[in-house]
Amino acid sequence: MGEPLTVGMVGCGAISGQYLATLSGLPSVRLVAVADLAPQRAEAVAAAHPGVRALTVDGLLADPGVDAVLNLTTPAAHADVALRAIAAGKSVYGEKPFAATTAEGRQILAAAASAGVRVGCAPDTVLGTGTQTARKAVDDGLIGRPVAAVATMVTAGHERWHPNPDFYYQPGGGPLFDMGSYYVSCLVTLLGPVTSVIGAASRTRGTRTIGSGARRGEQIPVAVDSHVTGVLVHEGGALSTVVMSFDAVATTAPPIELHGDLGSMIVPDPNTFAGQVSVRTLDAAGWRAVPESAGYRDAGRGVGLADLAATPPGQEPRAGGAFAYHVLEVMEAMLESASAGRSIGVASHVPRPPAVPLRPAGS
Repeated sequence: MGEPLTVGMVGCGAISGQYLATLSGLPSVRLVAVADLAPQRAEAVAAAHPGVRALTVDGLLADPGVDAVLNLTTPAAHADVALRAIAAGKSVYGEKPFAATTAEGRQILAAAASAGVRVGCAPDTVLGTGTQTARKAVDDGLIGRPVAAVATMVTAGHERWHPNPDFYYQPGGGPLFDMGSYYVSCLVTLLGPVTSVIGAASRTRGTRTIGSGARRGEQIPVAVDSHVTGVLVHEGGALSTVVMSFDAVATTAPPIELHGDLGSMIVPDPNTFAGQVSVRTLDAAGWRAVPESAGYRDAGRGVGLADLAATPPGQEPRAGGAFAYHVLEVMEAMLESASAGRSIGVASHVPRPPAVPLRPAGS
């Protein structure tokens, strides 16, 4: 396999723990350095992981021992850190969304192409057995020709549990940019690229109250729409209805329902890597479970970085920058449509990434 890809992680916040747990079991990547604007957080991570150094952000980006930067900063900082890493000659794998705007996303793709480095982006949940088993069932014709999908995410808002939720309610956040990335990525994986969208959005209140941690009771401003819905028109003709909300309490709807002319499918939560796929076909009396048949087994956040490390030069990683940019453009177009009151075309085009055969996450 050759030497593992050496990784420097920028951002040691809440999500970093999930990446750290995964990276330790992936032989194709090796974490060697961490950095955070709060130095004590980087130092705590380094102390808990032998062989990992705590550096400043500038020091990590300049370090010749770092091949790739794992960018776990807040959405507003994604583009800045990615562009600085690319300028230093390093590949980048980032948390979702790819950037706060498509203009920033185009800058990242252009800079990476010019520098000859690779770019990847979460969510890599679509590489797990849940979404990949559903994709194989679609590709095998189990539900016939896909006609429609419904994706639903409803929650009362992340400020109820997150001690520092400010960024969820600033540009680059909101239910669509925060959680929609999982659902839109899954829909594109299953049904192919999106050509146009129709969107609508609303905002129930101008402030949110933090519900936990040292800032409990503090009010923060809301600068984004907190309920977004719309229809995605896929290249193959299927229509996906999307509902993303930080304004409601709960739902009984499956995360994703997929309908074809010969059957319907329940797809597992795209915010997770596994889960049960269920199908009801036209001639069946009820639903049946679809056996796990594709995807990385026992995967966690960071498997997309290992997939990038294993991707041959000249090929786009499965969780690659072009795919993430397309998802970003779809979401931005939904908000533009909501504001303009008309259908918005999606200019970017990305083929569905290669399917993942059933295999262990570390292989």
